[in-house]
Amino acid sequence: MKTILSPIDFSEVSINAVSFAAELAKRASAHLILINILGEGTAEDDTKNNLETVESNLKKEIDANLNCESLIAHGDLIDNLKKIIAIHKVDLIVMGTKGASGLKEMLIGSNAVKVLAHAKVPTLIIPGEARFENFLNNQKNKVVLATDLDLLENDECLDILKEIALLIIEPKVRVVSVRPKHTTLPDLKRMERDYLLSFFTPEIEAERMTVFSSNVMSGINFYLDKNRDTGLIAMVARDSGHLIQKHYTREMASHTHLPLLVLHDGKI
Repeated sequence: MKTILSPIDFSEVSINAVSFAAELAKRASAHLILINILGEGTAEDDTKNNLETVESNLKKEIDANLNCESLIAHGDLIDNLKKIIAIHKVDLIVMGTKGASGLKEMLIGSNAVKVLAHAKVPTLIIPGEARFENFLNNQKNKVVLATDLDLLENDECLDILKEIALLIIEPKVRVVSVRPKHTTLPDLKRMERDYLLSFFTPEIEAERMTVFSSNVMSGINFYLDKNRDTGLIAMVARDSGHLIQKHYTREMASHTHLPLLVLHDGKI
């Protein structure tokens, strides 16, 4: 993870996400890029001053040597993000979202679903109430990889998850899958589960968890309700987009206090 991109509109939610991104950049020795899409009627000088203030605060509060730069862009958010991703070879996007309704809006409409669909870069979605300090709390050290256990086309999509997990104190990865009661796991899915477990070890302790439910999201939410030691959720978005449309729904909004890492299976 060499370059992190974080959109900012100076709201409390986006400032929190930028702080999260800065903490990751500090620990990964990564380059942090902040981008503001200039709104109509907004003075560019004012935006530049605001960005300088944010950068100054990040260096005061997080790391005086933080490798950070700010960009101002005009026009479409997605077009600008894609240009920056191509030029700077961005490894991770960090975005903020508001409360329960905010996550639903981000993932079913608005700009975030466009980012997930078109940027094809791992995206970490930070709820307004999430704090990086939770990653430093060993009571929130579990990373949940919620998966359908379908074979991955691109195993490298997991690299960023492993790298982020290693920034957590004493991390443990739980590979969580959901299937109906009285069903048997097919051999290919069993092999994929074994592969996922082996991917994280020996650096990170990993274990498998099966939740029996006829509905994937209900099963995941049931698991999260019963396991309050989760600090991060990760899910894989297929190129078809079906996983996002099916899984990131109203049900997931009940857990917006947890950061969500959306990985992309397929070549960027």
